[in-house]
Amino acid sequence: MITSKELIDWATASLVVISGGLAGHYAAIGMNPVQWAGAATAVLGSVTVAVAVRIWTPAKAKAQD
Repeated sequence: MITSKELIDWATASLVVISGGLAGHYAAIGMNPVQWAGAATAVLGSVTVAVAVRIWTPAKAKAQD
C-alpha cells in the first residue's frame, strides 16, 4: 500500500520533472531573458520543494526483531 510519504515524494519528483520539461519546451521555442529567469526560478523552486519535503518529513523507523 502506498503511504502518504511515498505519495508526497512522488508528487514532488513529478513537479520537478514537469517544471523542467515545460521550461525546456518553451526554451526550445524561444524565450526572452525575463522568461528564462522565470523558468529557472520555477525549476529551482520545485527542486527546493522536493528537497524540503524529503528533509522535513519524518521517516518512521522500523523496530528490529
